[in-house]
Amino acid sequence: MDLQVIAAAFQKHGFQTSVFETAADATAYLDCAIDGVSVAYGGSMTVAQMGLLEKLKTHNHVIGHWDIPAGMTKQEVYQKAAVTDVYLCSANGASETGELVNIDGHGNRVSSTLFGHKKVYFIVGVNKFAPTLEEAMWRARNIASPKNAQRLGRKTPCAVKGDKCYDCSSPERICNGFVIHARKLSSCETEIVLVNEPLGY
Repeated sequence: MDLQVIAAAFQKHGFQTSVFETAADATAYLDCAIDGVSVAYGGSMTVAQMGLLEKLKTHNHVIGHWDIPAGMTKQEVYQKAAVTDVYLCSANGASETGELVNIDGHGNRVSSTLFGHKKVYFIVGVNKFAPTLEEAMWRARNIASPKNAQRLGRKTPCAVKGDKCYDCSSPERICNGFVIHARKLSSCETEIVLVNEPLGY
């Protein structure tokens, strides 16, 4: 897989892109680029795996729903996270033709990739890629979502079996909202950070 070719596809769609061989290199770049601002992140295993948050917290104001301060509700944290300067996330699936796919249960993560921030960074490891948009959507539903449902301890068919999406109607379903970034939105600056290592689910 040639990440430079993939980067060119994203650039053709209006996205700023950067390419790194390792997660450590990407972390160093982002730690330098994001400084003295407010930063939010969704439940991204990619971001957590990189160790990026620990570095950013030393010189930025970081908000995330894994860290609920005493006296605040999760919903209040979500609302504050929706209006930070910078938002960090990954993708549940990405196409080699330059599109991103994300699935969300609550909506806070996908909504923050659409509006409310000065800049959004999508950090995407090589394991997230599929040749086409349709295959990226399949990956998001049948690979990423079952693993996330298992991680969250949800009582859904995909979490029990861990093999595929069953398009269930469980009240604990996490596949409620689907967002495709086909082109860069005009609402904010967006950068795709491509990493030549597997990251997240």
